[in-house]
Amino acid sequence: MRLTPDVCLVGGGRFGFSLTSPGDCHVYLLDGGDDLALIDAGIGGVAGDPELILREIRRDGYDPARIAHLFLTHYHTDHMGGAAQLRALLGCEVHGSPLTARTLQAGDERQISLPEAKRAGYFPEDYVLHSCPCAGDLTEGDTLAVGNLSLRVIETPGHAAGHVSFLVEGGAKTYLLQGDVIFFGGTVFLQNTHDCSIQEYAQSVDKLAELDFDAHLPGHLGISLDDGKRHIMAAKATFDALGVPKNLV
Repeated sequence: MRLTPDVCLVGGGRFGFSLTSPGDCHVYLLDGGDDLALIDAGIGGVAGDPELILREIRRDGYDPARIAHLFLTHYHTDHMGGAAQLRALLGCEVHGSPLTARTLQAGDERQISLPEAKRAGYFPEDYVLHSCPCAGDLTEGDTLAVGNLSLRVIETPGHAAGHVSFLVEGGAKTYLLQGDVIFFGGTVFLQNTHDCSIQEYAQSVDKLAELDFDAHLPGHLGISLDDGKRHIMAAKATFDALGVPKNLV
């Protein structure tokens, strides 16, 4: 589903537009002209089907074989679980924060709280995180190129340790792709997991509030192509008042 000349939504499940497997996060394709890249990988495994993501890529007029890079916002299964399969299908290089890379390479299900998520009914008992090589090269302030697009890496922990966001410039709009930090209306996603922190969340929101961008492209729910910063500022206003924004769960 083409959003702008630079960005397509090629994956998303029941908390979005139901384009692909129900457990998938929003998966974005970046078109930098000479280069293509994906942001996040969907759930994969027994709960997903990366072939559906490839189907959406083809529907938008792209050859999946042109995709050279897969950038991960964080290590939760709905965002990272399909990375090994997509890497096998596309031959692309996978990138994450250093912690995300270590977790994916080790297939560390405890780090991502997968046993707890299974007990809570979010994933089937036979779901397995498949490991794969991952470059841990996404760190604060780094700038990556996807053709004529420039991706600036912003470290945004709070929802999860090792979480990163991307400010994408050089296209028709300036985009903030920020995984599971802030959703439509300033909603947050706090969970009872070992690496979720309200204080780090508030600090990450402060950091995002300093950026200038048009489009707010989160990991789930509604997308805003203009005036996207209002969602960040709504969350910041609540944090600044020593409150906690509305939670997704």
